[in-house]
Amino acid sequence: MRGLSRWRFTAAVVGLMGSTLAHAQEPTGSAFGPGEQAQYRVKYLGLTAGTATVTVGAPMTQWGQSVWPIVSTAKSDDLVGVYPIKSRFVTYWNAGSQRVTGSDLHSEENRKRRRQRIQLTADGAGAKVIKQKESDPPRESEHTLPEGTMDVAGATFALRGQELVVGRSYAYPVFTGSKQFTLSATVEGRETVSTPAGAKDTFRVRVRTDFGGKLESKRDMVAYLTTDSHHVPVRIEADFALGTVVAELTDYKPGRVVAAVARADNSGD
Repeated sequence: MRGLSRWRFTAAVVGLMGSTLAHAQEPTGSAFGPGEQAQYRVKYLGLTAGTATVTVGAPMTQWGQSVWPIVSTAKSDDLVGVYPIKSRFVTYWNAGSQRVTGSDLHSEENRKRRRQRIQLTADGAGAKVIKQKESDPPRESEHTLPEGTMDVAGATFALRGQELVVGRSYAYPVFTGSKQFTLSATVEGRETVSTPAGAKDTFRVRVRTDFGGKLESKRDMVAYLTTDSHHVPVRIEADFALGTVVAELTDYKPGRVVAAVARADNSGD
């Protein structure tokens, strides 16, 4: 089984579970905070293929803004892959403005390393991208984007902050560093889901993306988010051209809820 982009995307897939578009509601600001950590077991074609962890880090300064680093890490199972794959994706979340300021991706596949940095403008309407493989010189590019653009992980955390309502849809402009599309999520209903972390009452959310290549979806993704105020993704199902991937929550630790305070602090700038 080849890893390739499957594991580069694992961090985004567990994150899948700025600002929003105009028709999305205002976020509640109480869903997550620094110190939160969620751990997942990732299955590929029905077999356990690795693990992933999503952690909200302590406040820091990035590009002159106060942000929370949301760190997603993924590691393939040595018994499954042809070669080991590790991925670390950091999205910088500005709790005051409810925007993503940018991201850093570091991945290692078959001991070959690559990195990507995206720096978004303050309004999310533009981005500078730096990509580099191994010892090659970095390549830079500039992109014009819809206002409020973020990455997949940022869109997920923005969705978690919404007051989720059955039958309602939410939409977010997303940029991957090479492709821009609108991520849409529709809350289809409520369902009790069994996970390694126990049975959870959840919202069943159908998520539509527009990835290409091996990540092209054969059908919409389905994410299950808890019905409590944290809206934690506990299960994510995705059927890509490269195969079916399922991520299940194995452990969860809540963080400090300080988003509302952060917004209040920034409002006086």
